[in-house]
Amino acid sequence: MQDIREPVTVRAAARAPGRVRRRRPQLLAWAFLAPLVAYLVLCYGYPLVTNIDLSLRSYTVRTFVHGGAPLVWFDNYAGVFADPTFRTALLDTLVFTAASLLFQYGIGLALAVFFARHFRLGPTLRALFLVPWLLPLIVSGSTWAWLLNSESGVVNAVLAWFGAGRIDWLTSPSWSLVSVIIANIWIGVPFNLVVLHSGLQNIPAEVYEAASLDGAGAWQRFRHVTFPLLRPVSAITLLLGLVYTLKVFDVIWIMTRGGPGGSSTTLATWSYQLGFGSLLPRFGPSAAVGNVLILLALVAGLLYIRAQHRQEAA
Repeated sequence: MQDIREPVTVRAAARAPGRVRRRRPQLLAWAFLAPLVAYLVLCYGYPLVTNIDLSLRSYTVRTFVHGGAPLVWFDNYAGVFADPTFRTALLDTLVFTAASLLFQYGIGLALAVFFARHFRLGPTLRALFLVPWLLPLIVSGSTWAWLLNSESGVVNAVLAWFGAGRIDWLTSPSWSLVSVIIANIWIGVPFNLVVLHSGLQNIPAEVYEAASLDGAGAWQRFRHVTFPLLRPVSAITLLLGLVYTLKVFDVIWIMTRGGPGGSSTTLATWSYQLGFGSLLPRFGPSAAVGNVLILLALVAGLLYIRAQHRQEAA
């Protein structure tokens, strides 16, 4: 028996180093992925699961601290959808997001095309355009609140110099949402400029030369060359802008606090008001509104992936 088993043992021992060598790249890959997986689980997975659990329970301040909140399943969601504020907040969120994306992308694209033409002060001016993006949001929101102040704001002073009447930018239900949209556009244009300008640099100059030889003018080159070739970069720019804009809170809260009369209340500000805006916080409904925001961003991401698959298959 010993003579028969020894060759088997020897062959198994001989195979072991080979198996280790074959598995080493996999083990090395998992070693590099481990920190990323741990980061995603701790910073995204755990808060998301916690927020879902929060939205399915009836929390008070006591149960939030000590635990034991009863499970109410989807009652918080039903209460949120039945609340009249939900329709207003959802509509304001859609208008705020759509208007911000439209003007941020349009202005950013125009500036990117402008700076694509190399001139002496181009890099300096492009760096100056990054200032709004680099400033903390609390500084940007406070600056715009001062600029649009009804009594002493610079904007009203300029309008008065041209003979126009005073506009209550932050205290009028007709203008409050417009005011925060203007501020958010100003903040988001530099991001669009940087990304789209980088995309323009990757378009070969030979394509423009060929279009010029075919008699294409400036507008035709932009319409038939620049814009189509910039489509992948534009898609990811709009997607990132959409995800960011859906959750904008700082600027709106600093400038109008969602008012007056809820005229500039978005889902993000309403979620904060429900959870922390009163002496009797409603943590469950607040988490439910937050999950609605997450769902909207998820749907946008899925639509982007589907569009990318269709474009690659075409």
